[in-house]
Amino acid sequence: MNAPRTFLSVIAGCSAALIAYAAAFVRGDLGGVMTYLRARGALRRLTESGADSAAVQAARDYLTAVGTQVGDPALAARLIPLAVLVGIAVGVLVWRVFAVQATAPAVSAQERMVERFAHRNGGRFTLGDLSERSPLSAEQARTVTTRLVGAGRLIRDGDTFRLS
Repeated sequence: MNAPRTFLSVIAGCSAALIAYAAAFVRGDLGGVMTYLRARGALRRLTESGADSAAVQAARDYLTAVGTQVGDPALAARLIPLAVLVGIAVGVLVWRVFAVQATAPAVSAQERMVERFAHRNGGRFTLGDLSERSPLSAEQARTVTTRLVGAGRLIRDGDTFRLS
């Protein structure tokens, strides 16, 4: 469990840091990013269509102007520690989410069967009832009820078990 947990935490942290850096680089201006992408696509189409060099150069100049208007590398460089901090926070959050899932005890299918059987029978049953009317064998039923009594989820009243 630690290898996938570590891997996902690192990937999530690095992704969040990269996204935070990109947002700082463009100062959060998604409209400017879309304008830059449209200009880049227009330049590519012009180049592929075999347009004259003056039109291609004008498109290239426009793309450069939009790029310098949208991007702010100096601000992004100053905010690298913030982007790294965001990445670390997201990585720790993912790590803790997996830690919570790892510490929660998994309920076995047999325990769920016994609890559902008890609910269907009004909260009370005997080992004989359980082994006759469920897919569990007598030995499995005895083992599971012992485990549930030990966990405090069932209470034994003589030959009868009831939900706690």
